[in-house]
Amino acid sequence: QTISQPYIVARMTEALLVNGVPQKVLEVGTGSGYQTAILARLVPEVYTVERIAALQDQSRARLHRLRLRNIHYQRSDGSWGWSRYAPYDGIIVTAAPEKVPEELLRRLADGGRLVIPSGPPGQQVLRLLVREGDTIHETTLGRVSFVPLVKGEMS
Repeated sequence: QTISQPYIVARMTEALLVNGVPQKVLEVGTGSGYQTAILARLVPEVYTVERIAALQDQSRARLHRLRLRNIHYQRSDGSWGWSRYAPYDGIIVTAAPEKVPEELLRRLADGGRLVIPSGPPGQQVLRLLVREGDTIHETTLGRVSFVPLVKGEMS
C-alpha cells in the first residue's frame, strides 16, 4: 500500500468540490485515512470502503482519535461501491482500475461527480466523470500513477 502525494489528494478533492460541497461522498480505498480525514472536514457524510482489514482497523482508530464522527466504514471490495447508501453526490477512488467500473457509475446521483485514476500501469490518467441524467460526461485531469484497484477482501 502507498499514500497518495498531498498534491494529488488536493487535486482529487478540488475536482470533487469544484461545483459546491457534495452532501454524501463515497471513498473507495480508505488506506491510511489521509484522504478520508480531509473529506470528513469538508463534506457532511463520508462513506469509506477498504478491502484490507488491518488497514481499516488502523485508519478507523486514527480517524477516531481525530474526533471525526461523520465517517461510516465498510470492509469490502470497493469496486462495487457501497450500494446500501447510494446514490452518492461524489465518489473518490484511491486506486486505479484498468477501466472505470460500471458499478461505481451506477452509484452516482444526478449531478454526482466521480474522480478516479484508471488505465494500465504506466498509462494511467485521472478522470472526472459527471452524471447528468442518463449521460456521463468525462474530463481527463492529467497523467497519474496509482496502485492497482484489487478486487476482493483481505483479512
